[in-house]
Amino acid sequence: MSTATVVPETRGLSGDDAWLTLRRVGRRRLLADAFRRLRVSDGFSHARSLAFMTSLVAVQGVIGVVGLASAIGGSGFSEIVVTVVGRAVPGPAGKALTAGVAQAHANGAAHRYAAVVVGLVGSLVTATTAFGQLERGLNRLYGVEQDRPSLQKYGRALGLALTAGTLAALAFVSLAWGRNLARPIGGGSLSTFWNAVRWPVGLLLAATAITLLFRWCPRRRQPQLSWLAFGAGVSVLGWTAVTLGLALFFHLSRSFGQTYGPLAGLVALMLWALLSAIAMFFGAAVAAQLEAIRGGDPGPQDAEKVVESEPVTESQVKVTASR
Repeated sequence: MSTATVVPETRGLSGDDAWLTLRRVGRRRLLADAFRRLRVSDGFSHARSLAFMTSLVAVQGVIGVVGLASAIGGSGFSEIVVTVVGRAVPGPAGKALTAGVAQAHANGAAHRYAAVVVGLVGSLVTATTAFGQLERGLNRLYGVEQDRPSLQKYGRALGLALTAGTLAALAFVSLAWGRNLARPIGGGSLSTFWNAVRWPVGLLLAATAITLLFRWCPRRRQPQLSWLAFGAGVSVLGWTAVTLGLALFFHLSRSFGQTYGPLAGLVALMLWALLSAIAMFFGAAVAAQLEAIRGGDPGPQDAEKVVESEPVTESQVKVTASR
């Protein structure tokens, strides 16, 4: 896999330096250079790997939640589960993930508790692997060719799964539950207030989670969080656009389900995960390129091609001749 040119570390700079750099270079150029950095570092390949792990986490997580809903035995909680996943994952994908609720109710209690254990533990293991993959992809964006040792890499990934992953899950709940979250607690003014703040709260949680991932995943000394905030915002906006855009597409297009039939849910889930992963890596590329510009990098290039194109000096020629 290719690696982009190394981004110089600018850890000592402040948030004001980040905004001054952004205003100086311009958003259009920054986004264009960030796309080049994403491409030369094989960011789309890393996004595909992350998308697969994300889809697996989604399926395992729903299995665990469905098992929990079935073990509790109340139909109200099961209905909330269906609503949550249906709103958070667009179109046929949401239907595919919630189809197991009725099946879980048809099985015995032992099967339900097994689903809780297998689903939740499996989702934690898969999320840890996914964050390990995220470290690899972010390292290549920043020009870091070597990941951390395996124990450090996946130990850190486990910590991120429990911290940033929890924030992402809370963002998931805030954006997906909507009015159903306030109804069991109380109606009236509480529901009105929650419906007014759930989107800002969810987006803030998502931005915080992504900023923490950008801060702690790469194997380098990252700058202050203010330097990473703009890239995290790009990721959040991209993820929101992907989710709302696919939801609208699946709502308006009936031919999609007719074309793929029973596989429509799986195709929709994988498509949503892929585009969301690309949004994540593009936001990281924006943050990396902003720091690279401040450090004097002329532009993103393939590190291997840069090495191949370096001119041979006279001293190197003499050494080669003497051999």
